[in-house]
Amino acid sequence: MIRTLARNHALSLPQSQLGGTAQTYDWQWQGHSLTVTYETMGEGEPVLLLPAFSTVSNRAELQDLAAGLVSQFQVTALDWPGFGESDRRPLNYGPALYAQFLQDFVATIFETPVAVVAAGHAAGYALNLATHRPTTCAKLVLVAPTWRGPLAVMGVPPTVRSGVKELVRTPILGQFLYGLNTQPGFLKWMYRRHVFVDEQRLTPDYIQQRHESTQKPGARYAPAAFVTGGLDPVPSREAFLQGLESLACPVMVVLAEQAPPASKAEMAAIAVLPKVQSTRLPGTLGQAEEYGDAVAEKIRPFLASVAR
Repeated sequence: MIRTLARNHALSLPQSQLGGTAQTYDWQWQGHSLTVTYETMGEGEPVLLLPAFSTVSNRAELQDLAAGLVSQFQVTALDWPGFGESDRRPLNYGPALYAQFLQDFVATIFETPVAVVAAGHAAGYALNLATHRPTTCAKLVLVAPTWRGPLAVMGVPPTVRSGVKELVRTPILGQFLYGLNTQPGFLKWMYRRHVFVDEQRLTPDYIQQRHESTQKPGARYAPAAFVTGGLDPVPSREAFLQGLESLACPVMVVLAEQAPPASKAEMAAIAVLPKVQSTRLPGTLGQAEEYGDAVAEKIRPFLASVAR
């Protein structure tokens, strides 16, 4: 069950992107106030959807997935701090911030244990929640999970990646570099390379919407941290697998059949763990968005056993 927060900004609520009720959650981090947007729809046992981290990360990516679950569950999807419609303050975004945010959000919003469905890079933070707050997490579903940012996957040394992140944070040159990497042409290339399988979905309107989402004030800070590996939630595959093996809650992983080789190898390593249920579906790193309806169909039976 989800709580209704009296302090929600009733006069300035964000617009619904999933057909539900959009609300805001006020959160404090090291003296900074952040307003985070989330959206809830449906009735039943609670399910929290976590969008993948990316330059264009937002809860709208989970529209089809949410639609496929809402008939049986009360579904909540959020925009991470620094992304989507949430505040994009010039903070030093890192794993500690997102791990603490997710713990605080779940503890505040949900009255009962919640099943968490995490896409892509969000998987590591869902794992952290289930590890450190086991009583709040009923079940865990990891959809095309990853734990390394793009430059880390490419093998760029940590010192270089850190330098790139700091460069993008600078006022003039940083904004220029960020602008080059968020042009519609570059975004379409990125989607074609490792996000979507079906290029026909990459219409001019779709790409323009994603481009607009990157142009909000302060938009470059959190994506710069993600791309350079500054949001990687664990230091190694072994740490990720050990975390999963230690969990008390049931776990399911959805493997993306067309994922890049390095990412697919990480998913396969998770799938062979004895306690992890696994299934395969078409898709690559954007599987939760591109094949959201198919993902929902596959995970519904697993989630349904959460009901008490």
